[in-house]
This record gives sequence, structure tokens and C-alpha cells, in this order.
Amino acid sequence: MTHLHKLRTASVLKWVSSNFDENHLRSARTPIQPIGSFPNGQAFRFYKTKRSPVTESCENVDRTSTGNGKISGRISRAVKKEAQAALLDYLYCTRSLQFLDAENMSKNSPHFLKKLIKSADNEKKIGQTIARFLRYHPINEFEPFFESLGLKPPEYVPLLPKKLIFLIDDNLLLHNYGVLCHYGIARNKIGKIYTEATEVFQYNVGVLLSKLQAYEELGLSQSALIKFVVASPYLLIGDANASFLNLLGKLKSLGFEISWIESNLSEKNSYNWSRMLEVLSFLSKMGCSDRRLGELIGQHPDILFEASGERTFSIIGFLLKFGFRMSQVSSLFLQFPRIEVMKFGLNLRKCFFFLNEIGMEVAGIGKIIRSHPLLLGSCALKKTNTLLLHLKIGKKSLCRYIQENPQELKHWVLGRRLRPLDWGNNLISKTEKAKFLLDIGFVENSNKMKEALNEFQGNGCELQERFDCIVEAGFDPEEVCQMVKVSPQILSQSKDVIEMKINFLVNHLCYPLSTLLIFPKYLTYGTKRVQHRVLMYNWLKDHGTDPTYALSTVVSCSDIYFLRKFVNHHPSGPQVWEDLKRKIYSKQ
Repeated sequence: MTHLHKLRTASVLKWVSSNFDENHLRSARTPIQPIGSFPNGQAFRFYKTKRSPVTESCENVDRTSTGNGKISGRISRAVKKEAQAALLDYLYCTRSLQFLDAENMSKNSPHFLKKLIKSADNEKKIGQTIARFLRYHPINEFEPFFESLGLKPPEYVPLLPKKLIFLIDDNLLLHNYGVLCHYGIARNKIGKIYTEATEVFQYNVGVLLSKLQAYEELGLSQSALIKFVVASPYLLIGDANASFLNLLGKLKSLGFEISWIESNLSEKNSYNWSRMLEVLSFLSKMGCSDRRLGELIGQHPDILFEASGERTFSIIGFLLKFGFRMSQVSSLFLQFPRIEVMKFGLNLRKCFFFLNEIGMEVAGIGKIIRSHPLLLGSCALKKTNTLLLHLKIGKKSLCRYIQENPQELKHWVLGRRLRPLDWGNNLISKTEKAKFLLDIGFVENSNKMKEALNEFQGNGCELQERFDCIVEAGFDPEEVCQMVKVSPQILSQSKDVIEMKINFLVNHLCYPLSTLLIFPKYLTYGTKRVQHRVLMYNWLKDHGTDPTYALSTVVSCSDIYFLRKFVNHHPSGPQVWEDLKRKIYSKQ
């Protein structure tokens, strides 16, 4: 029986092989049909909502196996070529798709191809293995099809039909896809059209082509129309888009040809033609003549094309909020600097936030914005903390300085080196600081005194107030002098902050006040960092994992060192560390 069974099996396999070769040869002799046509005229077939075996078996695989002849994580060029050939053979010969369609799908669907390769278990005969797999496991053909149109898996997965797995069952999709291909639209751009105007691919035969021809009859060339359609697929929905045609007419009246418009479009973006038309209309109403408007758009096309004019409206709205009149807004745009509209808007807002952060009143901010909008829009300022640190000046003094010297803002931009400001009150403040340091025991012109002058933020009166605050906490003036010499930056904080940190140390962490004599730098650390470290350290001590360490060791080391030195010594340490961090830092 075993021998007969083997003979039967061999004869069946021989018959299948010979028939498969005949079909292959017959398909090879069949002339190539136009893209999107149906040589076999197969009828619609509907299936249950079920994913193909390739999808089900491969989507959960993070990486391929290694060793024992299995496919490794890195796919060689030879393996890739064999897999592409097997997929092409399946799509063209078995599934009867047109050759160009099948070839495009096999060569331009890398994610799907990788999944297919992972389904194979023999690297040496990858082509045969995949061919055998495809023979008995039909795939969802829409996956490689959508990927070959330029879509990524996260983009096309929601678009997969629920009841179809074979492309030929959606004849309208293939027909309209073929129309776009024949018209000259690159296959990898059609995916964008599908996602933004899906209904286009369900048009009846002849409808899509008639829409394209209608735009040509209005004077658009085929090459220009291709770029417009890719940039704005919704142009193919409904009748000819009125806003689009009106915009073209308006730009033509300003002296711009279709080729100029085409050159300023990006196929990666989508465009709102009605909003672009509103930008031109708004600028005209503000007092721009057609001649000036043409010059403005010619020099700064991104006023119109950047986010379809949304950035321009955003700048206009910002200026109007600060009391600009329409004529002033028009004047600003006519003098617009050589900078991108998006960057101009970002710079304008960064300057506003900077002036707000240093405590300038709203009236003062509005006055500067109204008097120097072009300057502010052209300055990419450094961060507020960076400016305060390097300019060696307090916020109040900086406010007064900017109000008297707004042009200085252009020197504080990214890429420029900052120098301390030697200006009026700032010079007086330096003198007061020097006198304060001499009074508490610093040696004049010594290196320590120079370092302390650079560290301090605030004037002499403020430093004295902070110094007295620490004395009143329970120290002798001589002890505080010594603490300042060790860590001058402790006086760079306000009196309220210093009082709060001393109270936190004594009443919440239960450390003696004398701790500050040994570790004055404690006053420079944030309370959340200190609380996080101390609570974690106390928990570890309670669980008997670490000997006693000084507060300076616990607080001042880096997080990486603290985790390695303390936390990781207990199995539950990392979890407790994260729990404490979440609890402490979530508090407002």
C-alpha cells in the first residue's frame, strides 16, 4: 500500500507540474493588455472578512529567525530578487494581472515582500518555497497593490476592502487606476490620490477621463494637470473646481503663467485653493494694488503657497491683535524681508514669549511689536534663560534695556556670541555686587571674587537680603560667609525660594540645619529632585541594602550613578524609583 501510495502521489505531482508549465507558457504567449483591463473577464467574488495567511502569520513577527537555514533579519539582494520573481510569477501567471501591474507590485512593495520572505523556511530555495506557499495560500493582493502606489502599511491597512482579497474583483478600481497610469501620473503618486479622493476609483468607465479632458479644455496642459491633480486630488471630485479656476485666473491677471504656479507646488503637500484665493483678496482689500501684489507674490511665493496661505493669515491675525491697522499690515508685507513666511511667524511669536517671560507689561510689548515688526520677525532669538545667563542682567533691567534699545535684539540671535551688557543700572549693580563680596570677606580682584561676580544674579541689595535670610534661619554671619565662598550660586535665588528650601530640609526631610554648613550647595537643587533621591534612599535603608551616606552624595550625583550605586542593589528598587518619580513629579 505504501508503494502504491507513493506512485499515486508522484503521478499527481507530475500532472500538476506539467499543467502549471503549460499555463505558464500559455500566459507568456498572451499579448499584454492595456493596464486595468481584464483578459479573463472574471466575475465578482465576495469573501468573508478574513486576512490572508501571509498577513496572519507574519504580522506578529518582529524579526526573522537566524541559523539552521532560516531567513535572517537582513535580506540579501539575491534572496530579494528570487522573492520578487516568485511574486511576479504568481500575480501575472496565476492571478492573470497585467504584466506591468504585477511587476510594479512585486518590485515596489518591500514591506509585503519581507513578510512573504519570512513565511519561507528555506533560504537556499527561497523562490521555490514562496512559489509553493503562494500556490496553496492566496494572499490579499490589495496589500502589495496599495504599497506599490506609495503608501506605508499604517496608511493602507485601514483602506483594505473587508470582503475582497483579489484585485480583479474590483474592476472599477483597476480601471480608474489604469486611466491615471495611462494619463502619465507616476504609480507611486497614485496612493496619495487614493487616500484623499477614494471615490475617484469607483467612477464608472469613462467618467474619470472626461474630467481630465474637461480641465484640458480650459487651457491646462497635460503635464501641468498631472502636478495639480497630485497636489490636490479633490480636483477630480465633482465638477471643475471653481476656486481653483478663479485662482488661476487671478494669478494670470497678475502676470503669472501656469508654469510658474506649477513650479511652486510640492507633490508632498495638499492645497486649499479657496483659502489661497482669500489671501489674494484680503491683500487687495488692505490696499495692495495689482502691480504691488504681483511684485509681492513674485518675490515671496510662500505667502500664498505655504500651508495654502494659512501662515499668512496667522501673521495678519497676530498683528491685528496688537493694534495694527490694515494699512500698517499692508505696508509690512510690501517691505517683507527675505525670509520664509513660516520662519517670520515663528520668530515673531518667540520674541513675544521672550518679552513676556522677562516680565514686560503688555502695553510695552505691544509698543515694541508695533514699532519693530520686521525686526522681530527676522530675529531667531536664543532661549530666555540663555540670554539672562550670558548677558549678566536681571529681568527688570533687561526690560528697560530693550525698551530703550530694541535694535539690540538682532545681536541676541542663534549663532551669535553673547557678551555681558555694560549698561547703566547694570554697571551700578556690578559695583554693588563687588562691594557686597568685599564686605563678606572676599579678596579684591581674586579669582574667587571674579567667579562669584559671574555666578550672582541680582543687584547688591538683593544679595544682602538673601544673605540675611540665611542668617535669620539660625546661622552666624561668619558661617554664611563661608557657605557663600564655597557655593556662591546659593545667593542667585530669591529670598522666598531660599526660605522654602531650608524649611523643606528641616521640617520635611528631617535633616539638621547644620547640614547646610557641610553641604551649602543643597540650596541650588530643586526640591523635587532632593525629595525623590532622599525618599528612595530612605526606602533602601529601611530594606537594609545600603550603609549610611551623606546628603551631598545622595543628591549631587547623576541619575545614572544613583541608579547603579543605590537603586539597582535591590530587586524592587527600579520599580519603587519609578513609582516615586511618578508621584513626586506629577504634583503641580
